Amino acid sequence: MKKGIHPNYRPVVFQDAAANYSFLSQSCVQTNDTIKWADGNEYPLYKLEISSASHPFFTGKMKLLDTTGRVQKFNDKYKKTAAGYKKPAEGK
Repeated sequence: MKKGIHPNYRPVVFQDAAANYSFLSQSCVQTNDTIKWADGNEYPLYKLEISSASHPFFTGKMKLLDTTGRVQKFNDKYKKTAAGYKKPAEGK
């Protein structure tokens, strides 16, 4: 391997300030901040805007769309047009 062309892959602490959540992982991210971790060592710190601790999908607070209401509105709007008109079944 050539020297000097590979990024600095090292342990980095990622901190989600919104959820007060931090985790230690390996990364090449560049940062000037440092933090003292639970093991007593000092690691580079990268601050996150959102993580699995604060994202609505992972926290269970995701807002679901009312798609059935939308479909019903669409059907009501077009049921009297030629495209939405359904012929009654014969023999009934």
